[in-house]
Amino acid sequence: MAIATTASHVNPDRVILEATDVVRQYHQSDETVTAVNRASMKVYEGEFIAIVGASGSGKSTLLHMLAGLDRPQAGTIMVRGQDITAMNADELSRFRGNYLGMVFQNHNLIPQLTALENILIPTLMCNKENAAYEEMFKKLVSSLNIADRLHHLPSELSGGQQQRVAIARALINMPHVLFADEPTGNLDRTNADEVLELLLETKELIGQTLIMVTHDMSIANRADRIYQMEDGKLELCNKRSARI
Repeated sequence: MAIATTASHVNPDRVILEATDVVRQYHQSDETVTAVNRASMKVYEGEFIAIVGASGSGKSTLLHMLAGLDRPQAGTIMVRGQDITAMNADELSRFRGNYLGMVFQNHNLIPQLTALENILIPTLMCNKENAAYEEMFKKLVSSLNIADRLHHLPSELSGGQQQRVAIARALINMPHVLFADEPTGNLDRTNADEVLELLLETKELIGQTLIMVTHDMSIANRADRIYQMEDGKLELCNKRSARI
């Protein structure tokens, strides 16, 4: 890989994210479905956390709330000491732009924009120096091997290339916490392995915290800790007891 990494370590003295008794319910006809049921977790700076569970267990719903993309009906989510559940829409947007990144399973690229334009979208919402973006952009484009695809539309890229563009977009603002929702779910084994290595290498490069939802236990087993979701309930487990 093109990124040269330096070893980084989990900082057990600094909690970068803490969720307490988080609840998310949906109403379907006359029924109330509890997708996330009083979930609590504590994440330390620099950790790689994997969240596993069966389809429909609530893991993606939880991840979206942790990332500020959805709001819980109850409970609190603290990120970098700030309660994101108490922020208004503008405050949350600025906070996410400065400190959080998100990689989706289905890329979520804007089809009318080129790869380059998609990557640069987060820089429009942040207050960091342009020089910092330029340096990170060069490293990402090189390591992700997309330099020759920057002026192509998403429809002109393969699935693996689209995911690389989505990763570059999520990392361009050097987020403190990167959330990844099944980032390898639509990729073949070779591309999935390459994407995972890229995420772990950039994590080391930036000294970042990574929280990933995955159905792949070979990926989850590389995490520092694994949480399992079942019927909306979240439980910390060891690697031997974790299951899909």
